[in-house]
Amino acid sequence: MNAIAYLDQHFPHFEQGLKEQIAAHCTVRQISAGERLIQTGQYFRSTMLVTEGRLKLYREGEEGDEFFMYYLLPGDACALSMVCASRPHPASEIMAKAIEDSVVLMIPLQLMESLMQEFKSWYSFVVETYRSRFEELLQIVDQVLFKALDERLVIYLEHQQKALGSPQLQLTHQEIANDLNSSREVISRLLKKLEQQKKLVLHRNYIEILPG
Repeated sequence: MNAIAYLDQHFPHFEQGLKEQIAAHCTVRQISAGERLIQTGQYFRSTMLVTEGRLKLYREGEEGDEFFMYYLLPGDACALSMVCASRPHPASEIMAKAIEDSVVLMIPLQLMESLMQEFKSWYSFVVETYRSRFEELLQIVDQVLFKALDERLVIYLEHQQKALGSPQLQLTHQEIANDLNSSREVISRLLKKLEQQKKLVLHRNYIEILPG
């Protein structure tokens, strides 16, 4: 599929001229599951629009531990790289990797200013991307500061179910522990407790969320 087809499918609200500008300058990049797209300290040269798959954004601690931030799904954009377009040598402070095989449109950062000035739909899209990610990060801060780990786990699983559009979550206990900055043993105990409460079923290779 070419860039215009991806834009028509996932960004139909963009003006036709905007789609043509993006298609003329972007690179369609295919990313394999598990591949890192953004590294901490890496200089941004492009912003990206997600058109297939799912990307995970997270912070990495000094000892290599991970703190999950949010996912990027088809129709989403990387807000951080958009912010960095106004800085002289923008370096990433987060990591991003593909959870499944994905496709993104890489748009050169030097194109951002002209797109903002020329196309109202791009301006609105960038502002809405900033707003939604800021609200999402506020929710994460609230969870860390004001909610116990068992509550955070329930919220996390609900978000996973919503993002995937399926009650069957292909997640290991270790992956959940990494995302919630906990240990596998603690997460396994809390998941078993939720299973006893009839909120989920723990299968061999996936977690099934039961209707509430």
